[in-house]
Amino acid sequence: MNDDQAILKKRLIDGNRHEYGVTYDEIAFLAPGAVQVASEHRERLLTEFGETAEIGCGGTKLDMRQLSPGCRICVEGDWSCLFINGRCNARCFYCPSRQDEIGLPTTNAVSFRTPADYIYYLEQFGFRGMSLSGGEPLLTPRRTLSFLAAAKIYFGNRLHTWLYTNGTRVDRDMLVKLRDAGLDEIRFDIGAVNYNLKKLRLAVDLIPTVTVEIPAVPEELPRLKDKLKEMADCGVRHLNLHQLRLTPYSFHHFVGRPYTYLHGEKVTVLESEQTALELLMHARKKNIDLPINYCSFVYKNRYQKAAARRRSALFMARRGEIVTTSGYLRTLALAGEKSALEQAARHLADLRNSEPLWQPHPQGERLIILPEDCASLDFNNLALTVSYSECVIRQSPSCHFPFVELRLPSGRKIAIEKRLAEDIMLHDDKIVSFQKNFLHHRTSVNCVDDPLIRRLHPYECIVEGMQEYF
Repeated sequence: MNDDQAILKKRLIDGNRHEYGVTYDEIAFLAPGAVQVASEHRERLLTEFGETAEIGCGGTKLDMRQLSPGCRICVEGDWSCLFINGRCNARCFYCPSRQDEIGLPTTNAVSFRTPADYIYYLEQFGFRGMSLSGGEPLLTPRRTLSFLAAAKIYFGNRLHTWLYTNGTRVDRDMLVKLRDAGLDEIRFDIGAVNYNLKKLRLAVDLIPTVTVEIPAVPEELPRLKDKLKEMADCGVRHLNLHQLRLTPYSFHHFVGRPYTYLHGEKVTVLESEQTALELLMHARKKNIDLPINYCSFVYKNRYQKAAARRRSALFMARRGEIVTTSGYLRTLALAGEKSALEQAARHLADLRNSEPLWQPHPQGERLIILPEDCASLDFNNLALTVSYSECVIRQSPSCHFPFVELRLPSGRKIAIEKRLAEDIMLHDDKIVSFQKNFLHHRTSVNCVDDPLIRRLHPYECIVEGMQEYF
């Protein structure tokens, strides 16, 4: 382990410690001596399963071959999840947050009082998928149906829609209403109803795609193995398994369970990932015809966040700005003496037959360039500045950052802010290294020794691989 890896791990551990405060010491994290055994066990499962499976999204999601339509749209980064309310009538131990307020329909921390406002949001950002979640969406059936129907009337087949439910409020009449409103897919959390499939069977004749979506609960592994064939036989089209994640809210619900916890971007459960992989293997060995998708926490945390950043960045991007794979706006600019900058500006104007792009800066005006300009420039008297910005959707602007506003049909406005994340000046060999690693081709961070390039890598690329055990 090099110094950079040690620093990253310490930062993650410190972040976990800060999130849990005084309860951190009560969490049974994976012991250093057990890391190798757990890692080798996972590697054996992945190797055996990977011979006949498609492992995608940088190695964070499997099996990719037969994802549900909604999951496919999620992978492509074109999905909006609308939390239609914030109340649930189930009391699942794994729920990550308090679910006791109806609230307003919300996505990306922006609330929508009317379907028309939400439809405008979907259209402006180019979404192809919309899900209705909660809470439990069917505790507010009129609201749920109104948003669903309005979206399907406006977009038709251009928008795939799905709904998450624990099933307790599902009956034939409700399913008919959902079908008539245009619902394409329904996802049941059968863990909330003791893994009973009764309500699910009602849905298979009425909703085009029926999916089971549950966390992989370790102590339920024997029962889940038995349920796989039953799900397939009754018409379930897909099974999505999630990794259990600890949160400060759920801490006291988890504390009595014999779980081993993993440090990382958030605290997750080792045995949950093992359970998901073992279910995948069991289905394969028993030839159970049920596509299973293990949606790891790192997939959700990395790819879904990158997709959200990318949508906002594409909306904000201006001439000279590039949206990176991980969703940041990257701006390249030249810095140096005025005479050297003016000479470069004349060169670029002749090259592009367009006006140069100047950028005000506290340390002196900078000349914005395009990535392809680097090959024709002489950097002897110039530095290359690389700036990364994160674009964030807000209810209203903070007025601390550049922003644009969108006026919704109701007259309300929402804002997209451009927040500077990193601004660094490169000279000489660092310019060459930056071009080599990020402009000419993408290099895995594990193959890079340069601390500077490792520092910039998360802004450029989504980190690959499953969660590292440590």
